[in-house]
Amino acid sequence: MTGSVTSVPASSGFERAFERFRVARRTQESQSIISFELVPIDSKRSLAFIAGQFVAVRLTLPDGESLLSHYSLSGDPADTTHWRISVKLESAPPGRGSTHLHQNIEVGDELELAGPAGAFVCAEGNERPVILMSGGVGVTPHVSMLHRLVRASARRVHVVHACENSTMHAFGDEISMLAAARGDVHVHVCYRHPLAADDERGVYQSEGLLTKATLQSLLPLDDYEVYLCGPPGFMQANWRLLRELGVSRERIHYEFFGPATVLEDDSADTPGTVITKPLVTPLAAAPGSAVTVRFQPQGDLLPWDPSCYSLLEMAERAGYTPAFNCRAGICNACLTPVLSGRVEYFEEPLIPPPDGELLLCCARPVTPITLALQPSCA
Repeated sequence: MTGSVTSVPASSGFERAFERFRVARRTQESQSIISFELVPIDSKRSLAFIAGQFVAVRLTLPDGESLLSHYSLSGDPADTTHWRISVKLESAPPGRGSTHLHQNIEVGDELELAGPAGAFVCAEGNERPVILMSGGVGVTPHVSMLHRLVRASARRVHVVHACENSTMHAFGDEISMLAAARGDVHVHVCYRHPLAADDERGVYQSEGLLTKATLQSLLPLDDYEVYLCGPPGFMQANWRLLRELGVSRERIHYEFFGPATVLEDDSADTPGTVITKPLVTPLAAAPGSAVTVRFQPQGDLLPWDPSCYSLLEMAERAGYTPAFNCRAGICNACLTPVLSGRVEYFEEPLIPPPDGELLLCCARPVTPITLALQPSCA
């Protein structure tokens, strides 16, 4: 994950317990990204994972506070001797988890991990060519996917990565090595503000922002599977570019902070427009349904829509923007007070919520329910 979350339901099989891992290696990948190679204290613990999945890391900060963070596994899925997570130091605003890992965690230290989980994985049931399109630290799950694609498929792969310049460019050598391992893997790097030394070294192929013309020049007309990951502005702009190039929604898979409707709204007039409000989808009552949902403080009574994956998805469809992070019942970011009613959990929370509260991301109502969203959620 990049500290972010999958936009689709988490896969089953998440290890619902934290286990201790030791830091075996620490590598500076770029000016802002450090990788940690981790081995389990329990030598019998399976390290199998699917390329693109993430783990939850439970940190104890120097002041004693416990914090959950989530990071994509960035290593080769075929190497089951260790896991690798790659952490960007978030400086604006300061990220407490990333700051702690960067400043305090060294080789030999121990961390608590649970996982792997997540459905942002590279489907292997077809031979469509693949586009791995990333911005900044969004490259981390793509490195793992590229290891798998190079080792286990003959699919054509286009790696398109955007970042500031060479000081912020992580995994460049590793990706180049993988691309050289077999034919039909094409790499394009776009630097927003390249340094003079970057020009001399020829380490990037385009400058500024990725454009429609750039993508048209790179990608032969074809039916691609796209895996998109990066910061919100990058995601919104490049979702628009891909849609304008005729890539269908069903072929664009992504990890993203925020409601999917923010990303998928095709109603903006100008290509690349940053969308700040979710697209509200009218909710219709299911025939014979007596279950209703009320999101306070607005108090609109809505019929429960069984097509919604969770209460979180229903809130987003109704135009609200609740806080969330993992969408998998492991971080408690979507903890919400219950004013009345009962729910069932289709994904058991990793940490059970307190009495009178629930996790929106993995719950569905079984009776009429009223929830107290925060005022900022409207």
